[in-house]
Amino acid sequence: MRNVLFIMADQLRHDHLGCAGHPFLRTPNLDALAARGTRFSNAFVQSGICGPSRMSYYTGRFVSSHGATHNRVPLSVGEVTLGWHLRQSGRALALAGKTHVVPDRHGMARLHADGADELAVLLREGWFQLVDRHDGHHSEPDGAYAAWLRAQGYDSADPWTDYVISVTDDAGATQSGWHMRNARHPARVAREHSETAYTTDRALQFIADQGDAPWVLHLSYVKPHWPYIAPAPYHAMYRPEECLPVSRHPAERGAHPVQTAFMDEEVARSFQQQD
Repeated sequence: MRNVLFIMADQLRHDHLGCAGHPFLRTPNLDALAARGTRFSNAFVQSGICGPSRMSYYTGRFVSSHGATHNRVPLSVGEVTLGWHLRQSGRALALAGKTHVVPDRHGMARLHADGADELAVLLREGWFQLVDRHDGHHSEPDGAYAAWLRAQGYDSADPWTDYVISVTDDAGATQSGWHMRNARHPARVAREHSETAYTTDRALQFIADQGDAPWVLHLSYVKPHWPYIAPAPYHAMYRPEECLPVSRHPAERGAHPVQTAFMDEEVARSFQQQD
């Protein structure tokens, strides 16, 4: 196989695709891929948390084996990843987008591999060769995406927080997209400046730059991960009544007091309604 494009979306439900039978969502490009490929209808991730799940994809191992049990938990320097396997076969694994890889700084220091040479850089990035990395779960004011946004006229020390995941409410005030109540408003960026468009453009440029040389690219999108803020016109593409009914377990009623307290916390309330 000459070229490989490995696309990943964060928190995309398996049944929220046209090819999976969703009655309202339109996903023509993914449907086209599914039509000429293989779609697994009985597959399971190894963790419901972003980082650990990704590390299982990248290593092919259970969370209990690779040890990155939560977000911001380092992946051991001894773990063998997709990038390493490709290097062994003379290929490099390029990245455009998100990985959640956290470097094992203690392990790297123990091996005296914590400098600025190529090996240290690869170890810090999980053996990915960076085209552009943007994890999109915290502000990255010094990152390439932030610098690019400023060049497009978004004047801010932290344009991701102030524009990409923020909205303007009905009163003209800027509100945070971390709160679900603000998701009905469009993001303060044009769609061509969104995370998805930016990452896609970086990937397309990488592919064009390769010319006739073979390549392997991991195109890893932040969305549809929370905060659920989208630029116009996508923010208004679907109505609340087009959401599928929530499947609840009886155990959610009369839950343990600790769970009840957690469910009553502001962020948790954003994801639920009692009735």
